[in-house]
Amino acid sequence: MRQIRNSIGKNIFHLFYSTVLSSILNAASLIVLASFTSTGDYGKFSVVLAFAMIMAYLTEAGLNQIVLREGAKKDAPISLIMASFIKLRLGLTLATLVIGFLLIHLIYAGDAELILLSYALIFPLVVGIVMQSVSITYFQMLEKMQYSGMIRIVSAGLLITVILVGKGFYLDPLLVFFLYGSAYFLAGCFGIFLTTKTLRLFIKSPFYKGLWKHWFPFLVTGLLFILLPQIGPIVLEQTMTWKEVGYFAVAYRIPQALQQLPFIIAGAFFPALFRLFQAGDYEQHVRKSITQVKLMLWAGMLAAIPFYHLSDLVIGVLFGERWMEAAFLLKILALVMVFQGGSISLGDGLTTRALQSRRMTILAVGVTSGVLFYTFFSKLYGLTGAVTAGVLIEVILLFGFLFCHPDRIVLGKRAVIPYLIYFFITLLGVELFLSSIPFLAACVHFVLIISLAIMDKEWREKAPVLLKKVGLDKEAKLKFRKEAHDGGS
Repeated sequence: MRQIRNSIGKNIFHLFYSTVLSSILNAASLIVLASFTSTGDYGKFSVVLAFAMIMAYLTEAGLNQIVLREGAKKDAPISLIMASFIKLRLGLTLATLVIGFLLIHLIYAGDAELILLSYALIFPLVVGIVMQSVSITYFQMLEKMQYSGMIRIVSAGLLITVILVGKGFYLDPLLVFFLYGSAYFLAGCFGIFLTTKTLRLFIKSPFYKGLWKHWFPFLVTGLLFILLPQIGPIVLEQTMTWKEVGYFAVAYRIPQALQQLPFIIAGAFFPALFRLFQAGDYEQHVRKSITQVKLMLWAGMLAAIPFYHLSDLVIGVLFGERWMEAAFLLKILALVMVFQGGSISLGDGLTTRALQSRRMTILAVGVTSGVLFYTFFSKLYGLTGAVTAGVLIEVILLFGFLFCHPDRIVLGKRAVIPYLIYFFITLLGVELFLSSIPFLAACVHFVLIISLAIMDKEWREKAPVLLKKVGLDKEAKLKFRKEAHDGGS
C-alpha cells in the first residue's frame, strides 16, 4: 500500500479542489434551505445542526490525528490500527448519541417539535459523519487523497440534491431535516464501500494500544475548536427569538463556510514549519511563520471586502428579500475572516513549535469568553450585540495566540500590526468617501489591499525570485519536450 502512495503535490491538489468544491456545495445547500424555510425554522435548524456537529466531533474526539500519527510509523500494522480505531469510534458514537439526546430532552423539555427535529437530523447525520471520517482517515493514512476528496464531494453533492428535492416538492421541515442528515449517511455508506475494497479487518484482533498515547491534548484542542463556531446559535437561542437566531445563522454561515479556504493555505505551510523546527532551523521557522501570517491576513482581507461592502447585494441575491435584515449582520461578521486568517496562522506557529498546550489554553479562553459575550451582548444590544460578540471572539484568539508566541514581537511588528492597521485605515477611508456607492467602494478597497502586496518589501524581494523560478521551470519543460521530440524522431 505504501508503494503506491501519491506525491505530496498530487495530494495537495486533491485536497484543494475537493475542499473548495465541497465547501461551495455545502454553502449552497444552506442557502437553498434558507430560501424556502421560515426564519424560525431555520433558527431551529441552526441550533440542532450546532448540536449535531458537536456530537459528531465527540464521536471522533481527536482520534483521527492519532491514527494518522501511528499509521505513519515504519511497518505500521494498518489493519490492526483501523480495527482498533473502528472499535473506539463505535463506542464513542453510542455514548455520544445517548448522552447527547438526554441533554436535548433536558434542555428543550417543553419543545416537543425541536426534540423531534433533533432526532430527524442528528441521528443519520452523526452516524454518516462517523462512517465518512473512518474512510477519509484511512485514505489519508495511505496518502491517497483522491478518495478522501471523492467522499467529501459525494457528501456535498448529495446534500445539495436532497435540499433541492425538499424545495421542489415543498416538503415538511421535519422531512427536509431528515433528508439533510440522510445525505451524510449515504455518503458515509459510499466511504465504507471504498474502504472495504482495499482494507481487510479482523474485528476480534487485539486492541492497538498506541491509540491511547497523548490522546487528551488532541481531544481537548479539537473539542474547543469545534465548539467555537457552534456556541453562537446555542447560546443565542436562550436570549433571543427563533427568528433572530435564524437571521444570525444566515449571516454567520458565509464566513464559517469560507473558513475552509485559509486551512488550504495553512495545510501547505504546516509540514514545512514542522520540519524546520524539528531540524533546529529556528530562524527559517520564524521567516516562514511571518510569510504565512502575512499571506493569510491578506487573503482574509480580500475575502472580507465583498461581503462587507456588498452585504445587501449578497443577502438579496443568495437568500432573498425576506432575509435582508441579515445584511447588516453579514457586514460586521465579514471582519471575522480578517482576524481568522491571522489567528489560524499564529496557532499553527505554536503547534509546530511543540506548544500545543498554549494553543489549547487560548482556545479555552475564546470559548469561555464567547459564551459570556454572546449572552450579555445579545441581551443588551440584540442582533448587533450578537455579531459584535462573534468578531470579538476572533480578536481575542488572534491577540491571544500572538501574545503566547515566543516570536510575538517580530510577528507583531512585521506582520500582524502593520497589516491590520493598513486594512482598517483603508476601510475607514473607503467608508468615509464611497459608502453611498457600494460597488465602487468594494473595487477601490480591493485594489488598495492588492497594492499591499506590492508595498510590502518582502513580497517585492521574493517576486523576481519566483518569476525567475517560473521562467527556469518553463525553459526546463521546453527543453525536455524538445529532447523527447528529437529522440522520438
